[in-house]
Amino acid sequence: MTDGTGSGAGGEAATPEAPVIVSSAAGSFPWGVLTRRHPALIKQVRDAFPYEPWQHSALDALLASVTDGVIEPLPPGAHDAAQWEAWGGGEQYGRRWGDAPFLWAESYFYRLLLGAVGYFGAGPWQSVDPFAPFKRAELRGDTVDSELAALDLLVPLPERERADALLRASLWGNRADLGFRLDSAGGEAAEKDNRLVADDSARLWSLLPPGGAATVQLVADNAGRELIPDLVLVDHLLHSGRAGRVVLHVKPCPYYVSDATTADVVDCLRRIADADGSAALTGRRLWAALADGSLQLRAHDFFRAPLPYSAMPDDLRAELSGSAVTLLKGDLNYRRLVGDRLWPETTPFATLTTYFPTPVAALRTLKSDVIVGLEAHTLAGLEAERDAWRTSGTHALVQVRERP
Repeated sequence: MTDGTGSGAGGEAATPEAPVIVSSAAGSFPWGVLTRRHPALIKQVRDAFPYEPWQHSALDALLASVTDGVIEPLPPGAHDAAQWEAWGGGEQYGRRWGDAPFLWAESYFYRLLLGAVGYFGAGPWQSVDPFAPFKRAELRGDTVDSELAALDLLVPLPERERADALLRASLWGNRADLGFRLDSAGGEAAEKDNRLVADDSARLWSLLPPGGAATVQLVADNAGRELIPDLVLVDHLLHSGRAGRVVLHVKPCPYYVSDATTADVVDCLRRIADADGSAALTGRRLWAALADGSLQLRAHDFFRAPLPYSAMPDDLRAELSGSAVTLLKGDLNYRRLVGDRLWPETTPFATLTTYFPTPVAALRTLKSDVIVGLEAHTLAGLEAERDAWRTSGTHALVQVRERP
């Protein structure tokens, strides 16, 4: 399929300088996901539920397929068989998993995993999230209590400092202890800022002045402890007047282990509201914002597609259009935003996002190979570190393209 702009399958620019990322190279990050992470995940899901014999058989078949098989089409009776065909299945069925585009193969694996445990079928296991135990475990315990209690430390700060702290919290997620312990003189916050490979935070805030009452679109990433700081940031945008309305986009079904669904949003809202102090106030405001429409939830089916955002359908484009900015959280959204290709690292971020219908901001910790928008000196310093800076989650970025 094409997007009408002379691009290749799925709307990605077909440039020889940017080969599509695949999983076939032994020792590569995508190869590790395909050969190690996915088999391990099948076992974890199997062990997390008292599944029935037919589900164990289906999980065994999926394991055999991803380890030593080819990509097979969905059963003819599957509710979304035609959809996956339209999403490029006709080009991928029959290929070995490692030879398919990494983004496509990884996404399709999760569709098959949901099918194997009966998520889509009629019966008692319909709509039972196979990843729910992992998500909910993150919300339990004293750690989350202490992180939410640290919100009280932000109350006396000037609005811009508070906004910066909450943006960093959303960026780093649970790797930053929610980022609520802001130390402007140094310490952990300063160390994490040194790990930012690009920082367009000031450009982002210029799009959202206090009192501007703009509409902000936020495409969520992970649930659990990583969704909490996203929701706290949403509350600040609304409460400070930087946004008059926030539309929060989540997945329409469980996806990529920890991606947020509507149920995960509700779980996090309850966790925040059940805390003490400033966190409880935040939770009550967010609950009220959903009731009055200033916070709205969306779960468009395209958010589980194995395609870049350049291929987004017209109704989603119309939903986003006219907003002050779209915030895209996390690594998967970044891959879909710029295209899951081995771009030259100094390729301008704006060049690859001109198609997007609004100003756009990527908030991402680096957990995969694709990266663009780096300064040459920044890239040289990162390569000199000789560590897995692209994939380890130790580095992050804030990149903004201001005009659609």
